[in-house]
Amino acid sequence: MRKLPLLLALAVAACSGDNRWNANDLGGAVVTPSIPRPDFVLTDTHGRPFDFGARTRGKVTLLYFGYTHCPDVCPLQMAHIAAALHGLGPEIAREVAVVFVTVDSARDTLARLRQWLDQFDSSFVGLTGSLARVNAIQRGTHILAASAPEPDGHGGYAMEHSAAVLAFTRDDSAHVAFPSDVTPDGWTADIERLVAVGPPPVSMRPGASRGK
Repeated sequence: MRKLPLLLALAVAACSGDNRWNANDLGGAVVTPSIPRPDFVLTDTHGRPFDFGARTRGKVTLLYFGYTHCPDVCPLQMAHIAAALHGLGPEIAREVAVVFVTVDSARDTLARLRQWLDQFDSSFVGLTGSLARVNAIQRGTHILAASAPEPDGHGGYAMEHSAAVLAFTRDDSAHVAFPSDVTPDGWTADIERLVAVGPPPVSMRPGASRGK
């Protein structure tokens, strides 16, 4: 499977002016400028609408676009995230939301998506929608759109998609992206750091009024 990078227009920096996002101390890659937490609604594995912005705000959110038939990077990313969260314990794990959006809704039924995610952690959220809708969301988060090549002689195909997991902190921005080569130890250390980032001041939050 081809593992597509973040859009070239999005700089993955070697360092950052904010000491919290110094690439030398991170397993993931610093993203600059940071990416705002997106607002979108897709269908969850229970068949219900899932409002990503409303349901994940206030949590560290790991957002990944992949598919269950993926032979390598998708299960690897999910396994590393699950191992890190299980190792860090429930106090930190409950501060983190993991959202997996399928880019292969033709094959990823709700039941298959739920069963696949449960192999890693039953708390992981699975979402589905049309490829056009999912690709629009990806482009909005500066990730290249997914595509499917021609099926092989048996009707199988491997989706082309980004390998990056975007990490949104409680300031509603993604400062770090995780390529597929981040080690489990790197995930563990970075998740602890991401959870430590608090929300912005009330006056800086969307919809908040500034006092005179």
